[in-house]
Amino acid sequence: MKDRVRSLVAAGIERCFADGSLSSNQMPAIVIEKPAHAEHGDFACTVAMSMAKAERKAPRAIAEAIVTHIDDRSEGIIEGIDIAGPGFINFKIKNEAWCRTLVSVETAGAEYGRSTSGEGRKVQVEFVSANPTGPLHIGHGRGAAIGDTICRMLDSAGFSVTREFYYNDAGAQISNLALSVQSRCLGIEPGDPAWPADGYQGDYIKDVARAYLDRQTVDAGDQHVTAAGDPDDLDAIRRFAVAYLRREQDQDLAAFDVQFDVYTLESSLYAEGRVEHAVERIIENGHAFEQDGALWLRTTDFGDDKDRVMRKTDGSYTYFVPDVAYHLAKWERGFTRVINEQGADHHSTITRVRAGLQALNAGIPQGWPEYVLHQMVTVMRGGEEVKISKRAGSYVTLRDLIDEVGRDATRFFFLMRKPDSQLVFDIDLAKQQSLENPVYYVQYAHARICSIFEAASERGFIVPSFADAHVEILGTPEEIELVKLIYTFPEVVEGSALAFEPHRITYYLQELAGAFHSFYNKNRVITDEKEISSARLFLLKCVAQVLKNGLALLGVSAPEKM
Repeated sequence: MKDRVRSLVAAGIERCFADGSLSSNQMPAIVIEKPAHAEHGDFACTVAMSMAKAERKAPRAIAEAIVTHIDDRSEGIIEGIDIAGPGFINFKIKNEAWCRTLVSVETAGAEYGRSTSGEGRKVQVEFVSANPTGPLHIGHGRGAAIGDTICRMLDSAGFSVTREFYYNDAGAQISNLALSVQSRCLGIEPGDPAWPADGYQGDYIKDVARAYLDRQTVDAGDQHVTAAGDPDDLDAIRRFAVAYLRREQDQDLAAFDVQFDVYTLESSLYAEGRVEHAVERIIENGHAFEQDGALWLRTTDFGDDKDRVMRKTDGSYTYFVPDVAYHLAKWERGFTRVINEQGADHHSTITRVRAGLQALNAGIPQGWPEYVLHQMVTVMRGGEEVKISKRAGSYVTLRDLIDEVGRDATRFFFLMRKPDSQLVFDIDLAKQQSLENPVYYVQYAHARICSIFEAASERGFIVPSFADAHVEILGTPEEIELVKLIYTFPEVVEGSALAFEPHRITYYLQELAGAFHSFYNKNRVITDEKEISSARLFLLKCVAQVLKNGLALLGVSAPEKM
């Protein structure tokens, strides 16, 4: 519809050029927008303001000339045109023209909402990337929901998406994990003077220790690890514990309907010499120096407030150095577009990683990769914050939420706010079977439409195709509101994808569900008038399709009964 209005405006401007009403003969960019206020119409065009300088005329006079030359006879979509303010051209679209747009929903079906703006370009999205030191917590859960939905939206916008999980299976945290499991194997418990100072105290460590002593075998990704059962073999304990917890995290993500295409291990970057290679390259490019027995990166060369240590005095690397090597590998794999979805606590690493990548002089552009950082989640039950899990001990796990409120509610609630906003997860609300619960509100709209179809079938009505639906007779305010919302869905999806903002989809679905509930409360679907019943059944078929498509982008089901 926007393109059709744009074409009418362009043709009007051409006629102005032809008869001398306008003189520049240079076609401007024609932007068609939604007016700020509904009473101004369906679309607004500001082209008169952009032409004022070249034409040396007042924008309103230009707008009057363009409107005079707009001929809608071939399209037949315009109900009215008016000029507002200094020269806004406002368009009111005929109801029947809006209703004819519903054919695109029937034609596309499950593909409605998809676009080709990505043109098949490769994009890699890294998300979750939890340390394999324990069960996934609610922060990981929010990251999983946001990252997975960004991938779904980018795919819907026509990008070729690769989902990647980066396991930090090296460093001090993994050493602490191994020592914690070893202590449990030896019968040492938290509180004992022999317990590791930074040991992990959750009950899950008992499970890992028991499985290790039982010589269990674990399959996790490409790893196949059989426990040695020797409590004195710390290296064997480390390998088994990492594999065991990787498997558990994979199971949690599967329960959350999150899959990955690629898993990368931090340890592989060391084993393949990638970390050393990256550091050597930075040194060769003159962006490193030694001081106080440590190797430093001149991050101030790239906008940081001070230089940063790369290699400590004990010979180990600081945490951002393998990240630099990892992202160099991403670049070398051909990913010129990379998005990292991480917790807000990673904010301090962005400048360092980007500085390290620039110091490599590998042709990587500034500002690469892109980041989406999510804020913390607070879980509430009975008006009080829930802080710990029976199993993890110190935090609420993703599995806790899935088990208590279900996957659909967990995903939807995680996505309801902009990623950089803090989120309050109300367990009581998420469990409510009422219209106050946002996910229930949306899913119930879909189920309600399915029940209408079932009732219609019992009375001998069938849900028609567009050709048989007589949609041109739709005209109540509630019907037209639904049609217009359906029309905007592809634009909402594309905008959400390009901005990395899944919450826009949740807002849209709640608005569409609200418009449906309002329609249903004021309009009978099955009436004695066959044509209006047919038209409304087709309209609701389109509403149901869009609800289902939108929920699928969020990884949430569209139930037919509730």
